[in-house]
Amino acid sequence: MVALVTEQFWPQGDFVASSNGMPDVPRLRLPHPVAGSGHDAMGALAERIAGRLVAILRGEQQADNVVEAG
Repeated sequence: MVALVTEQFWPQGDFVASSNGMPDVPRLRLPHPVAGSGHDAMGALAERIAGRLVAILRGEQQADNVVEAG
């Protein structure tokens, strides 16, 4: 699972994930707004993030909310 969260709602994403007992759920940060941006813009965004989304699901890349130690 990877949650898709826009920049404007990133802090709320932290809160919702924690309050639902899933503080470490992987999240991918999207530009805001997404909703209402039109079919073409949504398609372009999907094309831009699809590869990264699959890589996160496969464990090949870190999600945006993962803080590396060190």
